[in-house]
Amino acid sequence: MEESVMLGAEGIKKTILHGGTSEKPKFITGTKVTFHFRTQLCNDDRTVIDDSKKAGMPMEMVIGNMFKLDVWESLLMSMHIGEVAEFWCDVIHTGLYPIVAKSLRRIAVGKDPVDWHIHTCGMANMFAYNSLGYDDLDELQKDPQPLIFVMELLKVQLPSEYDRESWALNDEERVKAVPVLHGQGNKLFKQGRYEDATLKYKEAIMCIKNVQTKEKAWEAPWLKLEKMANMLTLNYCQCLLRMEEYYEVIEHTTDIINQHPGAMKAFYLRGKAHMEVWNEAEAKDDFMRVLDLDPGMKKTIKKELAVLKMRMEVKNEEDRLKYKGMFAKIAREEESLELEIPEQTSPVQESPEEAPLEETAEEQTNSMQTTLEQMTSAQSGPEQTPSELLSSDHVIPEHNNFSSTQNVTPEQTTREDATPEQLNAVQILLEQSTSEETSPEHATPEPTCPEQADQDPVSSDSEQTTPAQMTPEYSTPANEP
Repeated sequence: MEESVMLGAEGIKKTILHGGTSEKPKFITGTKVTFHFRTQLCNDDRTVIDDSKKAGMPMEMVIGNMFKLDVWESLLMSMHIGEVAEFWCDVIHTGLYPIVAKSLRRIAVGKDPVDWHIHTCGMANMFAYNSLGYDDLDELQKDPQPLIFVMELLKVQLPSEYDRESWALNDEERVKAVPVLHGQGNKLFKQGRYEDATLKYKEAIMCIKNVQTKEKAWEAPWLKLEKMANMLTLNYCQCLLRMEEYYEVIEHTTDIINQHPGAMKAFYLRGKAHMEVWNEAEAKDDFMRVLDLDPGMKKTIKKELAVLKMRMEVKNEEDRLKYKGMFAKIAREEESLELEIPEQTSPVQESPEEAPLEETAEEQTNSMQTTLEQMTSAQSGPEQTPSELLSSDHVIPEHNNFSSTQNVTPEQTTREDATPEQLNAVQILLEQSTSEETSPEHATPEPTCPEQADQDPVSSDSEQTTPAQMTPEYSTPANEP
């Protein structure tokens, strides 16, 4: 292992971990180098921040293209092919590493290496935004510190040995490439090859942004490049509209509007994107803003507003039918559920014999019959019973309005000749019972049939009844003495 302080580079220490297998290559402007790198913190654990081998792809860089982390050019130009070396770099060389690392991480996952739709230069981008999207890079950006870079040089190619892509061009070459890429994109758009056109527009935008990062923001050269980038970005958004990438259109046009509130075409494209995603209010606002900026667009905007109104009416009708069908489906499902529920057996109704009111009346009648038995037994002797007092000479006619609970037994339809004293006693008891049963508290709830109401009530003089047959309408025993 060899450790040395590199000549002409302050704040850098190199340690060779594995020597190269060939002579030191010749590095000139435009030379492309391919290498692996690993970035570590200078702490006891030597925490690894990034590792190209773990990402699965080596890094490529063109010498002389003013790479943001220019110290890497110095490190690589000191190496042989196949060499592995460790470089300690002071904080004066590592301040921009968080931004470079963000781009490298985006490339590793297949994203654009730079947020080209953000309109700031490199240094402004570092200080204007609170987060880079990675916690470790955010921490390193807030507190810059020395870093260790472990590099392995894999391949060196001279400019004539490879086909140069736009990212490998120098600034002058990039500026010259922009109109060529722009024209190719326009041609592809007219052919309906929108996805291919987006690739050309995007490549042109990235060329401009790479040059723009080296200019001071909002000065004349920067503003000239900004105007070119905005024009290409709007062309890119027109392709996205045809590809139905509406939310991406809204994102890019909003970035332009935030930086340049007078960009009429940005408002127009954003309004069309809002219309496609049913943002009616936002679309109207953007179209009206276009009229404010360019009254000559009145005819076009009137047409767009008519299309917007028609589309919203169609959508509202579709929603109405959809929700109507949904509610009908729910109703059918609820109805089917009700049909599936088994019918519950209705409670068995009590027979008239078990009705509480009839039971009460029967109990009262039985009580009177018991009293009668006691009285007749006291007067006639212990051998006499209520059935002996009744005979078959007098049969009580059955009335239609009697309750089904008042069935007459053979013992209750006749009586034997009784003494006048006994009959008087029975009459008194029956009159008392009748007065109690005809009171509102004991009234029978069953209504009288119309046929029964038309019949003349049987006279009390021609009717006789036993206590068990008694009703409120017929309460007087027959054959009074």
